[in-house]
Amino acid sequence: MVSGRGVQSVEVGGRLLEALVRIGQPAMLRDLAQAAALTPAQAHAYLLSFRKLGLVEQDEASGRYALGPFALEVGLARMRSSDPLRMASKAAAEFAAEMGLMVTLAVWGTHGPTIIQVQESNQAIHVNLRAGSVYTITGTATGQLFAAFLPMAQVRPLLEEELRGIGGTNRKVGRATSAARLEHDIAAIRSLGYSTTEGVPVPGINAVSAPVFDHMEQMQLAVTAIGNAGMLDCGPDSPQTAAVLALARRLSAGLGYRSAAPVAPVSAPRRGRPRAPADAAAAPRRSPTG
Repeated sequence: MVSGRGVQSVEVGGRLLEALVRIGQPAMLRDLAQAAALTPAQAHAYLLSFRKLGLVEQDEASGRYALGPFALEVGLARMRSSDPLRMASKAAAEFAAEMGLMVTLAVWGTHGPTIIQVQESNQAIHVNLRAGSVYTITGTATGQLFAAFLPMAQVRPLLEEELRGIGGTNRKVGRATSAARLEHDIAAIRSLGYSTTEGVPVPGINAVSAPVFDHMEQMQLAVTAIGNAGMLDCGPDSPQTAAVLALARRLSAGLGYRSAAPVAPVSAPRRGRPRAPADAAAAPRRSPTG
């Protein structure tokens, strides 16, 4: 949170730039003024200065305004200087402390969804996760998330190995399920924008996983909250689910991703013990989850 006294005129002008970003296409003066809660005369004065700086440009034929070349330079400089993993690591630590949940960050690695950070909870959560562990694709919330949002051509080779029971699947986090089950679940995950598991692969342990995208709309990592069933409610109206989604959106925004609309937690595919395959229900209590 930014505190202290600022320059009001800069903040007012910034509302016009925010309006241009939200609109996402060249816009007329009156529309920009309305979106920024300014009079057209006020908006015109700011836009004139922004044109001199190259922050905006105006099409001579239509009179519409758009972000200018200097705005592009600013955006590129921000992206070059950002460290997504450092940013995500800090945010995960803060989230875990605030929510009392375990948080993992995972990327797609040589052997599949691979944990790069585990942020422990201040509450006792009986799972065994560490950096370097690899999630199964079909048997965990994190793995299913990657299956839903990565190109299937990238996922398919490891998925086929997993479903055939080769490639060291028994050493991965979570137990493999079926292709049919995965196909059903990832259709819902793509629609909703997040994945959940309840009591799978560890009875009594829930997980909510959300994707982090970059400016090219490519999934870069998964942020997954893990907790005891009494601590982590995976329901569509759960404040924990909403908080995980909000965290993923903030991290995505930091990488330049621009979502058309915020993802709302509505009706997730809730993989709980009644729907779990027999081998998942038999997982030892101290087996990992995710």
